[in-house]
Amino acid sequence: MNTEQLKGNWKQLKGQAKEQWGKLTDDDLTQVNGQRDQLVGKLQEKYGIAKEEAQKQVKEFEGGCC
Repeated sequence: MNTEQLKGNWKQLKGQAKEQWGKLTDDDLTQVNGQRDQLVGKLQEKYGIAKEEAQKQVKEFEGGCC
């Protein structure tokens, strides 16, 4: 899934993202609005993980859905 597909499917994917990353709030996911970089940043902020780890998790999420 590329960035444009993530943006286009974001409303549907928000629920899956919330299941995977329970610390993300509805407001967080609304702010992200399908922006991959913003999702990576929110994961770093909420989970205290390195950027590389957050990017890895998002990449796995993108591959596992849709």
